[in-house]
Amino acid sequence: MRLLFFIVSHAVMLGLGFALGVYVLPILTAPDSPDAAMLEEKARGAAYQATLTRDLKGSDFLHWGEGTISLTETEIVHEGALAPGPDYKLYLVPEFVEDEAGFERVKAQALRIGDVRTFSGFVLEIPDGVDLTQYTTVLIWCEAFGEFITAGTYR
Repeated sequence: MRLLFFIVSHAVMLGLGFALGVYVLPILTAPDSPDAAMLEEKARGAAYQATLTRDLKGSDFLHWGEGTISLTETEIVHEGALAPGPDYKLYLVPEFVEDEAGFERVKAQALRIGDVRTFSGFVLEIPDGVDLTQYTTVLIWCEAFGEFITAGTYR
């Protein structure tokens, strides 16, 4: 009985330590977020804007985003906050979706713009040739775990 308790208690602690490491490691290794004044300056000439909120169907207390996404001809600028996590990707999507199932359904038509590595604002370059009018929504997705983080419609 004592051996069983020892094995179970250590297995639980190992699992808890691993889960905590997956959550904390991106926070510890994240580069510094861009300066708020710089984000505001870059967002100033935006052709489109989207609002991110925490109250989407696919968001929860570990997977959320809030703030404003601004799309210029060359950059996507986020002013706000994201729940920290690993392997975040920003996609442009042809229709609004608000959960994992919705994104899996349209992922083949989505365009991956780049990696999101900071959680208090970011700037991503839009690749040459991308037509923003072909999409309606900006979506942040955790690729490693297949988790919806947030989305916002910009047109």
